Amino acid sequence: MREFVPPKGAVIELDPNLCPHCHGRGWRVVADGGAGSATRCDCQKRERGKEYLAKTGIPERYRRCRLSTFKTTHSANPHVREQLQRGHKISQRYVDQFFDVKEKRFREAGLIYIGPPGVGKTHLAAAVLSEVVERYNVRGKFVDFTALLHQIQSTFDNSSSESKASILSPIVDAELLVLDELGAQKPTEWVRDTLYLIMNTRYTRRLPTIFTTNYRLDNVSANKPAVGGDRVRKQERDLLSTRLSELLVSRLYEMAQPVKLTINAADWDYRREVKMHQHRVGS
Repeated sequence: MREFVPPKGAVIELDPNLCPHCHGRGWRVVADGGAGSATRCDCQKRERGKEYLAKTGIPERYRRCRLSTFKTTHSANPHVREQLQRGHKISQRYVDQFFDVKEKRFREAGLIYIGPPGVGKTHLAAAVLSEVVERYNVRGKFVDFTALLHQIQSTFDNSSSESKASILSPIVDAELLVLDELGAQKPTEWVRDTLYLIMNTRYTRRLPTIFTTNYRLDNVSANKPAVGGDRVRKQERDLLSTRLSELLVSRLYEMAQPVKLTINAADWDYRREVKMHQHRVGS
């Protein structure tokens, strides 16, 4: 397969909208000492990445989130800055090392962003998903677990054209999944069974999952003297084990690296300090 070579002196007008390397053919001929071998042009990889990104289901509000747009220096509080910078650094390293060069395969483990509302957990999760999909052309999926439960419940109606299996299949099969707001739902038996199905299937298939949660994985009061009954009870209510089974909490330690954004909501709110500033109308 030889690449077309125009006659000497011929004037060829190239479409500026086409790739300058393959001119829209999608293939390039690479010298191999013979007639040359055809290989996919990089533009096809980029187009495939865009196609996969459009199918992730990332909500409109988070589609433009990238790690480069995550602000880590807006707060005057050094503890807040340190937490945000650490979360950003781990996220960037995860993207850069998503392909395990030594093992020649994608990562099996994910991340779990832990912290109160408004600290930027979903921004980081959506940014990691977007950048991994764009860079490695993997099939990713973003799921708000509460919205997922409502979608599944709608299939209980006999007139529904969807089934529980058709909804869950692309989620459990995704090469990278973001499961947003883990633990935000009332822990009924049906909720726990649905979550177990998703997590256990992905665990056994060695597929990476990124979680966000407002609840803690560990009990900080277990290693500290009790300050007061009300505070201890609040700490216990904030545990993820009050929303998930002990089995799933234990499995989380195997499935994901914790990224703790232990920021006091009174000291920092990412939406208030960054997002509201971005949308402010000049005077």
